[in-house]
Amino acid sequence: MSSKRIRLWDLPTRLFHWLLVAAVAAAVVCGQLGGNLIVWHGRIGLFVVGLIAFRIVWGVLGSTYARFIHFLPTPARVFAYLRGEWREPGHNPLGALSVFAMIAVVGFQAVSGLFANDDIAFQGPLYDLVGQDASNRLTSLHHLAGNLLYVLVGLHVAAIAFYRFVKKDNLVWPMFTGRKEVTHGEDAQGGGLMAFAVALLVAVAAVYGASGAWLPAPPPPPPAAETPNW
Repeated sequence: MSSKRIRLWDLPTRLFHWLLVAAVAAAVVCGQLGGNLIVWHGRIGLFVVGLIAFRIVWGVLGSTYARFIHFLPTPARVFAYLRGEWREPGHNPLGALSVFAMIAVVGFQAVSGLFANDDIAFQGPLYDLVGQDASNRLTSLHHLAGNLLYVLVGLHVAAIAFYRFVKKDNLVWPMFTGRKEVTHGEDAQGGGLMAFAVALLVAVAAVYGASGAWLPAPPPPPPAAETPNW
């Protein structure tokens, strides 16, 4: 069958993908090493909140293959893929499940971290909204979800390797170039400058909200008691 080269992944989608890869890797390293790096772990978490917010909006307003509706893994699509009848470019139905799972778990990690604490010196920027007990529960869930994230990343990498070496389909290179050789499908459409501006504005608002900068300043400590001069 003849093939053609189409515009598959738009630039915002590619930037999101690689920035999320870098941010998750950096967050894991900072979280494992701890110490003073835990502050950077929290800062990276805020950045991830912005990335996830951007991707959610871009999944509605972005170009063809970035839109969630295009690769929503309905039962009919999953069965068509399992029967070997799937020919559409972009995420296949099983890959779509991985995408939604990754967004959900990374998003939960970022949001739960806003309320978490490390029992030493670090508290998430929204810690004061929930208090110690709820923060401890969210911290435990944050650690548990971290293990799930490792599993998802491992499955993601394994799937990429399977497609590259078994099915001879390079999934990584199009995420750099934005283009891919396909037998079915047309160039991606939509996702213009206005859509990008809206998604970016929502991302900035999400980071601001997650940072806790809008919370009232804590009251000043009471003045120290005067020591009698005798």
